[in-house]
Amino acid sequence: MHELKIAEELSAIVTATAENAGLKKVDRVNICFGQFVQIVPAIFEAAFREAVRESVAEKAALSIEIIPAELRCQSCGSLFIPDDNRNGCRTCGSQEINVVHGKELFIKSIEGD
Repeated sequence: MHELKIAEELSAIVTATAENAGLKKVDRVNICFGQFVQIVPAIFEAAFREAVRESVAEKAALSIEIIPAELRCQSCGSLFIPDDNRNGCRTCGSQEINVVHGKELFIKSIEGD
């Protein structure tokens, strides 16, 4: 359950950012996760709620965006969305691929007063 560790780290960033910005309360936190991070939103939200308890973000709404995975073939340059049944490039079959999107994990924005 890596959601708890991620929630603890992100909540520390949220509270520090809010403090540095002079916010008395955080109203909303918008977070983006790449598909390959394999976060379970409901578990993450529960972990985040625990991590921000008794902080300026305790009552903040949480918005989670999952960024779909996208791969690029190193051999032919094709961009494609991965398929659970295939590991290689859809165009040329190469196994030499790079992740373009899908590993992201960041706070998109923090809103508050």
